[in-house]
Amino acid sequence: MRAFEAAARRVSFVAAADELCVTPGAISQHIKTLEDWAGTPLFRRNAQGVELTKAGASLVSRFTSAFDALADATRALRNLGPDVDFHIAALPSVAQLWLPKRLSKVRAYFPEINFSVTAMETPPSLSRELFDLAIFFDVLDGSPDQVPICADEIVPVCAPALLERVADFETATLLHDQTWADDWAVWSKATATSTSDPIRGPKFSLYSLAVEEAKAGAGVLIGHLCLIEEALANGSLKRASERTCHTGRHLCARLPEDARRRPETDQVVSLLN
Repeated sequence: MRAFEAAARRVSFVAAADELCVTPGAISQHIKTLEDWAGTPLFRRNAQGVELTKAGASLVSRFTSAFDALADATRALRNLGPDVDFHIAALPSVAQLWLPKRLSKVRAYFPEINFSVTAMETPPSLSRELFDLAIFFDVLDGSPDQVPICADEIVPVCAPALLERVADFETATLLHDQTWADDWAVWSKATATSTSDPIRGPKFSLYSLAVEEAKAGAGVLIGHLCLIEEALANGSLKRASERTCHTGRHLCARLPEDARRRPETDQVVSLLN
């Protein structure tokens, strides 16, 4: 039933699989089992993906309300414990490079609260999962539950020893993070700077790995300024260009709706901001 609700809400087996941390095949099998039990198809499968049948569509709001209510009950049960836990979800690069220094300040202000951090590639559903806060890069949508922290500005950076050898970006080794695979293309276009082939060069599954390789002199990386502020401050990375550009995203804190929000949440966000 959970597989059906996630797939129906997102009209995608793949998106439901990402949300529930299983494979699309597992989602498909669970839904097939449910359809066999109910005796009626809930989805139509086609080459473009899936779509709800009339029977499936009639169930979505009730299933979603039921699982939201279950999440609220689980959250209330968790809050009965004597130890207060505050759960933060964050993009891996944010969790590794931006959050630790700021979270130490938050912990000092709230010594009675246990703060935990889960690194994940996609933002969780705060109405469904037991997170009190999510910190990811996102496009501003005007939602009252979205708190912008800073603009996502980018600029090429490299190790100090490599700086003198970077004559231009046509021949330099370009480092890439797989999450932001188009960083070089975005910066090159925005600043009218030629890179000949913006996708050439080594690629890394974690931005923090790419940052460490840049520090080691392996090449030039597009630096997201809010994530590399400490490296720039201590001199382990230097700007390879003075031309910065904005990606159109912001680093944002996403809060649960008021009814699901802890009383400390707004103050935690204020301390992180």
